[in-house]
Order: sequence, then C-alpha cells, then structure tokens
Amino acid sequence: MRRLVVAFGFLTRLPMPQVASRSDDFAAAIRLYPLVGVAIGGLVAGAGWSGALIDPWVGACAALLVWIAVTGALHLDGLADLADGLGAAHGDRTRLLAVMAEPHIGSFGVVVLVGQMLAKLVTLHAIGVVAWWPLILVPGVARAGPLAWARLLPPLRPGGLGAAVSHAVRGRDLVGWGLLLLLASVTVPALIAAPFLILGFAAWLHRKIGGITGDAHGAGIELVETGLLLAISAVAAALG
Repeated sequence: MRRLVVAFGFLTRLPMPQVASRSDDFAAAIRLYPLVGVAIGGLVAGAGWSGALIDPWVGACAALLVWIAVTGALHLDGLADLADGLGAAHGDRTRLLAVMAEPHIGSFGVVVLVGQMLAKLVTLHAIGVVAWWPLILVPGVARAGPLAWARLLPPLRPGGLGAAVSHAVRGRDLVGWGLLLLLASVTVPALIAAPFLILGFAAWLHRKIGGITGDAHGAGIELVETGLLLAISAVAAALG
C-alpha cells in the first residue's frame, strides 16, 4: 500500500495521504504503475462519457483535459523534451541529453505536443462514438511500458529516474502484467498491439539514443497511449 501511494503521488496530481516511505520505495513503485494507469483511465473514461451526453466532441475534449489534468502533463513534458533533444542533437548524443535537461521547451517540442494532443482528441472522439469503457485500460497498459524499458535499456543519466528504476523490475513483474494484458485483450482485442508498441519503442530508443531516461519513459507512455487509442478506434471502425 505504501508503494502504491508513492506511485500515485508521482504519476498523478490526485491528493494522497502522507506516508513514511523507505529509500527503495520510489524505485519499487514502478511495479505498480499499471494500477495507477487504470485509475487514470477510469477518470478519463468517466469524463468522456459525461461530456458525450452533450456532444461526442465535448466528450473527447473532456476526456483529454482530464487526462492532462490528472497526470499534471508529466509525460507530455517528457515527450516534448525528447522531441527537442532529437531535433537539436544532429546525431550528437551528448548534446541530445543536454538539450533534454534544459527546462525550456523548443519548437520541436511544441510541434510534437500539438500533434500528440490532436491525435488523442481525434481518436478519443472515434472511440467515444462506440463506447468509452475501453479507455479505462489504455493508461494502465501504457504504464506497463516502463517496466519493460527499465529491463531492456541501460540508463543514460546516473542520477536520473531511468537509473533509479533500472534494477527495481523483476522478471515475475513482467510475467504477471503480461498475463493480465493477455486477459484484457480478450475483452479489448486491440490491446494486443501493446507489446509491439512497447518493444518497438524500446528498439527505436536503443537505436536513437542508446538507452533510457525519465523523459524517455514519459515520452514512451504518451506514444503507447496514442498507439493504443489508434488501434482501438481502427478495430471499432472495422467492426462497425
């Protein structure tokens, strides 16, 4: 329970009780990220359903705004930082990490953020026309990504988030969440795209920057979420 509170406190802006945490709780909390994601998904789906009582686009907008508000745009920040770093680095990994560490957002980050939010808005509308409840699972599945990336990719910043969680994920964590993903895919078949999105992002990161950082974790969560939304909307369109 203590580590779940730590996970909620880090990944969301929801009010959490004060707990006396140990030094390893922050890293170990990564094992519970998918649970936090399911809670986020419940709020997003509820907002979308409520807004759609007025109009489907109102539902999509409400879902997106709640998604951003609940997470405090934490992962959007990582996506923008990664975009700025890749755009400005010109193949220089040292410069890439330096740009990602800067507190300011550049033009590459702005363009990617706008594209990401538009992509989510449009796919949320497409899904909401059919049913809102599959959204409950999307943030949870996407937050299983950091467990895989922490195991597959070396951390690039010794004192960063990537290094903090690199040894916290156990083999049984991946197996357990993987089995739950298979079970969830029975209900929402489009979720079978998740392993391909997660492993594909890992391979792309390895080729582009050679490892993982906290910003890259956040960027990956955002991109996997959007990929899953696209997959769900595509399946819904094919069946509809």
